[in-house]
Amino acid sequence: MEHEVFVPVPVERLRETLGDPVRVARAVPGLQQDAGADPVAGRLKVRVGSHSITYRGAVRVSAREDGSYAVEGDATETRGTGSVKLALTLRLRAADDGTTVIFDGTATADGRVTELPQDTVGSAVVRLLNRFAEALGEAREEPEQQEDPEQREQQAEPERQEPQTETPEAVEASEEPPVPLVEDFTEPSGPPAEAAHARRTMIGRSAEEVDHAPPRGRYAPVPAPQTVASGATLRWAAPAAAVVLASAIVVGRALRKRR
Repeated sequence: MEHEVFVPVPVERLRETLGDPVRVARAVPGLQQDAGADPVAGRLKVRVGSHSITYRGAVRVSAREDGSYAVEGDATETRGTGSVKLALTLRLRAADDGTTVIFDGTATADGRVTELPQDTVGSAVVRLLNRFAEALGEAREEPEQQEDPEQREQQAEPERQEPQTETPEAVEASEEPPVPLVEDFTEPSGPPAEAAHARRTMIGRSAEEVDHAPPRGRYAPVPAPQTVASGATLRWAAPAAAVVLASAIVVGRALRKRR
């Protein structure tokens, strides 16, 4: 297998990236790294035509004396018994406004990938190498942010605001001239007489007395007219008059007999 990819990045920058396993792991498209494992180790889903095969394995990149790099990898299917072994040689050749990355090597596989068409498998491998080379050119070292101890203390402690003393000139400038009070005779100056009377009568009374107090003023209930029962008075007055008259007759007769 031979394949070339042009990357618009200088050769020195690609060599720095290939010498850092962390950046190499970031360049592998779709790699899900395993926690606590080697930087270039984990799960990788490969799209081959309309099929997807997920492998779990690791890749090792080592520099050689002639300036090339050896890329070795092995992986097994997560849902099957198939496996893949990769042995590539990666060379960097300076070009106009960039670098040409040359892949040369062999790959052996068994399992599900052998059941798919050969040209479809070749297209999937070429696509994977193209994306890997482009990601190598885009991978950059993230600078570590070093915080200054004094800056950290300033961020931790809130700023103290010193009290500002106002000068007599500032006080005079801040004071606004008094607004003349104009009495509006169209509006009533106080509450109505009924409301004032109700407020005066509620002062000093308990809440229960105020709640149960009858309304006053225009909202006071109109008392019902009192009816005079004259029949009852006459009924009691007639017997009394009869008794007095009878007593007067008896006394008159007694006086006549004595004479």
